[in-house]
Amino acid sequence: MTNLLFVASSLFGEGSQSRRIAGEFIDRWRQSHPGANVVTRELTADSIPHLSAATFAASLVAADKRSAAERQDAALADTLIEEVEAADVIVIAAAMYNFSISSTLKAWIDHITRAGRTFRYGAAGPEGLLKGRKVFVVTGRGGIYSDGPAKGMDFQEPYLRAMLGFVGLDVTFIHVEGLKMGPEAATRGIERARKAIGDLLPTAAAA
Repeated sequence: MTNLLFVASSLFGEGSQSRRIAGEFIDRWRQSHPGANVVTRELTADSIPHLSAATFAASLVAADKRSAAERQDAALADTLIEEVEAADVIVIAAAMYNFSISSTLKAWIDHITRAGRTFRYGAAGPEGLLKGRKVFVVTGRGGIYSDGPAKGMDFQEPYLRAMLGFVGLDVTFIHVEGLKMGPEAATRGIERARKAIGDLLPTAAAA
């Protein structure tokens, strides 16, 4: 059975355009994977606390050597990592906030980036341990940042590409841009994203 993990990070929940287009991607992907298992991880201020000193310290202790308190502190991060490890494909709906990502998505990345579990350092330098998994990041952007004068303000794609790649994930971006530039620009941005999905689906279906 193929497993897909959907990570939703917009402040606007079901009203998010990045979530809407990511949902369309998943619906079309499932047509090629009947019986596939889809797990949704909602990232909200209540469900995904920022990394704490206690959680970080617990993550450095081997699982079989943790105290009861350390097991509790590491429980959420352990679950998040297990979800990623169980996935064949990951779809992330990532709205742009202040030219970057939501703090909840940053917290999710902080929790799943663990030395010895999702990456390690060897003689050749860092090595990601989550290889073999495809990640499709659907962004939602009020302006145009993939090209043109605002490209230098895009700290969303470079950060996600670097961090997800660091743990070994193979990342592809689908940008939904121009959403706050008027109805016509928003429609064009959505249609471009849908076309990109159509172009990607043969590759995605092979996952």
